[in-house]
Parts: sequence; structure tokens; C-alpha cells
Amino acid sequence: MAMLKSSLAFLVLAFAFFFCFIMSTGSYVYFQFVQQWPPTTCRLSSKPSNQHRPLQIFTIHGLWPSNYSNPRLPSNCIGSQFKGILSPQLRSKLKTSWPDVEGGNDTKFWEGEWNKHGTCSEHTLNQMQYFERSYAMWMSYNITGVLKNASIVPSATQTWTYSDIVSAIKTATQRTPLLRCKRDPARNKSLPNYQLLHEVVFCYEYKAKKQIDCNRTAGCWNNVDIKFQ
Repeated sequence: MAMLKSSLAFLVLAFAFFFCFIMSTGSYVYFQFVQQWPPTTCRLSSKPSNQHRPLQIFTIHGLWPSNYSNPRLPSNCIGSQFKGILSPQLRSKLKTSWPDVEGGNDTKFWEGEWNKHGTCSEHTLNQMQYFERSYAMWMSYNITGVLKNASIVPSATQTWTYSDIVSAIKTATQRTPLLRCKRDPARNKSLPNYQLLHEVVFCYEYKAKKQIDCNRTAGCWNNVDIKFQ
């Protein structure tokens, strides 16, 4: 019996190590391309407000290799660290599409995203390709414009449902996005009567070339209206 328990413990430990190894070396199924609404990001930020840039367009947060069982993995994989070898043309494009709206240090923001996420898909996208592909995704659909065309514009008073916003985006992209929301820090209630739109996520297949439907809907609270302000 003792030998059986020892064998089972060994197998569990071996599986745990194997799982961690797979995650650290970049096993993933699809990509999340995450765009953030800067005013919400800045509203939630702990960094000094004089560093904030609450731009009125959706900007890139990151391109994240992901797994359906745990979209947060893999991360911080074994790979080449950020070198910052970006062409002047690409750097200029990223300053518009992928700015650090919280702290103002764009290069540091790109470095953090590459080291945490880009390293996990380096066998698919090298460092230059990772940033070029992200910019191309950002250019594919102007989320700010898509919402405006559906009369969904920043407002201090108006609210929308989750399906209102998803439907507007799906009409333009023909694919189902994922929305992520945050509680308004100004409200101190466990069940707020509204939530803030924070991020719009597009999903892409393994090679980051073809957009696919996002199959998760857990980014916002059910039956709680969404503010976009």
C-alpha cells in the first residue's frame, strides 16, 4: 500500500512538472488579440495620473498565445528576451497603435508584453513578426469606428448590454469577440448597477493569420449594463 501511494505521488508530481514544462515552453492553441479602452485603463491605474494618456481610441494591450482550459497560459516562456530591434517605421506605427497609456514608456510596455507573451509563440512569430502582426490586426478593424457606426459612443450616462456591443462588432468582423469589463472604482458596492467596458478581444488561430470566434463569454458580469465612457 505504501509503495502504491508513493507511486501515485510520483506520477502526480511528474505530471505537474510536465505541465509546467509545457507551459513554459509555449504550448498554446490560439491567440487572444487584446485591445483596451484607454480611459478605463487610466481610471483603474495605480500609476500617477500625470503619466496617463486617456486616448479616445482603442489601443493594443497585447497578443497572447492562449489555451481554452486556461487562457492565461502559457506565459513567461523560455525564449529570447526583448531586444528592441524594431524598424523606425514599425516603431512609429506602434507608438500610435500600442502606446503605454498608463506610464508613458512605450518601449518598456512592448518589452513586457514580448517577454511575458511573445516568447511563448516565438516558434511561430519572431520578435519583429510578433509586433508587425499585432499592428496588422489592429489595422484590420477600427473598433472605435465600428462602435461609432452602431451609435455606441463614449457617454457619461448611457449604458449598453453585452450583446449590444458584441453584435455591433460581429456585424463588422463576422466573428464573435470577447468583452472584458471592470468595476468602477468610484463605486463601492458588491453588485454594481453598471460595469465599465475595458477590453475587446479578437481570437485568432494557431498561426495568428485567421480570425476565429472567441468561445468564452466570462469577461463581464451577466445581466449588468455596460458603460463606455
